[in-house]
Amino acid sequence: MDELLKLVSEANGFLWGTSFLIPLLCGTGLFFTLRLGFVQIAKFGTACKKLFGNFSLFGEAAGKHGMSSFQALATAIAAQVGTGNLAGAMTALVSGGPGAIFWMWVAAFFGMATNFAEACLAQLYKEYDETGHVVGGPAYYISRGLGNNFVSKFLAAFFAVSIILALGFMGNMVQANSISDAFNGAFGWDTKIVGAVLAVIAGLIFIGGVKRIASVTEKLVPIMAILYVTVGLVLIVMNASHLPVVFGEIFSCAFAPKAVWGGMAGVAVAQAARYGIARGLFSNEAGMGSTPHAHAVAKVNHPVEQGVLGIIAVFIDTFVVLNITVFTVMSSGILDNNFVEGGANLRGISLVQAAFAEHFLGSWGYPFIAVCLLFFAFSTVIGWYYFGETNIRYLFGAKALLPYQILVMVFIFTGSVLKIDLVWELSDFFNGIMVIPNLIAILLLSGKVAKLLKEYNEGIAFDKEKYL
Repeated sequence: MDELLKLVSEANGFLWGTSFLIPLLCGTGLFFTLRLGFVQIAKFGTACKKLFGNFSLFGEAAGKHGMSSFQALATAIAAQVGTGNLAGAMTALVSGGPGAIFWMWVAAFFGMATNFAEACLAQLYKEYDETGHVVGGPAYYISRGLGNNFVSKFLAAFFAVSIILALGFMGNMVQANSISDAFNGAFGWDTKIVGAVLAVIAGLIFIGGVKRIASVTEKLVPIMAILYVTVGLVLIVMNASHLPVVFGEIFSCAFAPKAVWGGMAGVAVAQAARYGIARGLFSNEAGMGSTPHAHAVAKVNHPVEQGVLGIIAVFIDTFVVLNITVFTVMSSGILDNNFVEGGANLRGISLVQAAFAEHFLGSWGYPFIAVCLLFFAFSTVIGWYYFGETNIRYLFGAKALLPYQILVMVFIFTGSVLKIDLVWELSDFFNGIMVIPNLIAILLLSGKVAKLLKEYNEGIAFDKEKYL
């Protein structure tokens, strides 16, 4: 087992390193940014209007014909906003230094254009399965968009298998593990009990289908975001005098090694970029092919209407929620005494908990972050389950849903009670390889995205037939 862990870890070092996925994902984002005329800036105002214009905690019930645009956005954000916004951000900060945060922002900025393209293509190639449910996502735009031939079908199947393993099974194990660890540390609760409760509640949502998934995410996502952002902003305001130093460290360390935080050695620029971009992309999922499954089932008149919400989803994930974590911890001053010879005292979620506990909430800091992590990680479980479900439908049809639901519940419970370093690595690995067929497809189909945007800007009504 140790040898397998080492092997997968080495593979991930290459996959998520500066020689493969980092330049590939950022390059794709840069390509779409230029080809679409900086769409993430040009359409940001439109995206905000659609976000707040469609906002509702009690929207129209979703069904087999899809969900509202806001419910689709909430489902996408549910998947994006997870442990990566808390633990992942701190991993980048501790391992890559303050400069890593700048490179997180760069990755997110270009990722907004990529996510726009993914959402548009998911809308363009959505279809109905044998039960009359609307379905869509990379497997559909890979196979149909690239000619419905042997190669495109193979790439689509490769993607579908990878995302089921990466998110539906192993990804949900690590999310459940984060929840059980946080509650065990904050309240002393038995991880077996936490895992069993999580599995049962998740199963009830899964069995309720898209109607229940949409109903839960449209309520859970706004509540969790508002709660976390509000408390985080209060702490940041309390430490506002430290913000100039925080910004100075982020920008100066992004381009030159510099000793910070009580003498921590300067981190090389390449290392800061690697950790910042990799953790940023893992958090916002732009280019990975996960969130298009949610955007595909939105009921809109034109693909671009959902595409612009793909832009806002990445913005909320990185520039709002993740930044709250970063600035809360960096402005608190807790990092000054966190580094000793040999490394950091605190990492991951414990660093966030300590910042809230020491500088604002006292003993309530640990349970507060544990509850926030519950919201973040459990919403991700729901979103990732749904993405896997779409690909189960693609590969096996609706008849395979019940076995899939049972298996996901088993994985959630198992993940809650085990130490799963290998599962973390395997999840990262399958996350990495599923990117490849998705990027091939969206780059080859970029002309259709550009045409959709051009016609939308010119007020031309959407005619799906001329694109297929």
